[in-house]
Amino acid sequence: MSIQRQEMKLSLVIPVRNEEDCIKPVVDNLCAGLEKHGIDYEVVLVNDHSTDATPAVLSGMRQLNPRLKMIDSRPPHGFGIAIRNGLEIISGGCVVIFMGDGSDDVEDVVKYYRKLSEGYDCVFGSRFIRGSKVSGYPTLKLYLNRLGNKFIQLLFFIKYNDVSNAFKGYRAEVIRAVEPLVSQYFNITVELPLKAIVRGFSFTVVPINWNGRGSGVSKYKIKELSRKYFFSILFVWLEKILLKEEISYIRR
Repeated sequence: MSIQRQEMKLSLVIPVRNEEDCIKPVVDNLCAGLEKHGIDYEVVLVNDHSTDATPAVLSGMRQLNPRLKMIDSRPPHGFGIAIRNGLEIISGGCVVIFMGDGSDDVEDVVKYYRKLSEGYDCVFGSRFIRGSKVSGYPTLKLYLNRLGNKFIQLLFFIKYNDVSNAFKGYRAEVIRAVEPLVSQYFNITVELPLKAIVRGFSFTVVPINWNGRGSGVSKYKIKELSRKYFFSILFVWLEKILLKEEISYIRR
């Protein structure tokens, strides 16, 4: 691909549910890191129907930093719905989905931004390639993650091995091209990148760091979400087949 650097405003979408203890230090660290590198940015904080003091914490943060936007996700609550709501209001030329629990690394956000500025449509991080660092990953969740991602690799004939990780970067036009997004829960983490891949957008894969949360409680329910992941994977795979048949028909 032809690489031509283009500086853009960076939007970050952070879904937040019951993160009263950690969301402020996470966002403060994120903003400090972006400002250190001179990146123009906005942070979209999406309150996903929190039942603790998170809304008040977000409101206080917003008053202190004009680069922060705060919205309440439309009902019902759900990780995917919150991300979709946040993506609707971004104003940057590119966007990174960032976790509010502190598991993602600010320096990796900068890495994503540089790659998007070079001209890539998408930047996908992998926690499971040389150069990555992972700590505090639950054993059962890790096993199921590797099994699920191997299934995706075989089904879509791709080498990328961390599709299910939410932390990814996209140019804004990619987001608009893959809409409508339909996932309501964590399965949006596979719907969004697979749609971008199936529709032919360019991407690069970089090693990233991941740390287990230091506070709060994980919102990820393995048993409950397994069938939702499978539905999203199958949904995009069928789209891939239909797109391939459509292209073949047009070329006749």
